[in-house]
Amino acid sequence: MGSTSSMLTQYDIEEVQDHCNHAFSQQEIVSLYQRFCQLDRNGGGFVSADEFMSVPEFAVNPLSQRLLRMLDGLNFKEFVAFLSAFSPRTSLQQKMEFIFRVYDTDCNGKVAFDDILSILRDLTGSFMTEQQRQKVLTHVLEEAGYTKDSHFTLPDFMKVSSSSFRS
Repeated sequence: MGSTSSMLTQYDIEEVQDHCNHAFSQQEIVSLYQRFCQLDRNGGGFVSADEFMSVPEFAVNPLSQRLLRMLDGLNFKEFVAFLSAFSPRTSLQQKMEFIFRVYDTDCNGKVAFDDILSILRDLTGSFMTEQQRQKVLTHVLEEAGYTKDSHFTLPDFMKVSSSSFRS
């Protein structure tokens, strides 16, 4: 899978499928490769943050800046692995791991109250006041047995998230 101008071989497709835990069919991987090549305007085999921002749906996403830190400089295999979080064939556990990485802005394996609050701010904009956001988040944390001083590892994060789904 050298330059993006070359075609995918059957071996390449199977390798990518293995890398993304078979979240995509072979046909889907070929389609994703075509889209990757369109995004990789300079043909270097990697997609830059600027190239991702050229996708209108991505540019208007309130979390686009957070996602960019995960996306910038991805090769095709990494690109497909990133997108696999959105596949219906991906397990809930894998989706939660992806969401945790979005929230873990400093990549230290922990998510703090302020990290979650920042995401809520991005998602709600002017539809909620800062006080409302803090109240909702504090309530969700308390329901799961945590305080606003807690730092969440992935298992903690999953517990808090599953608690909020039940509420």
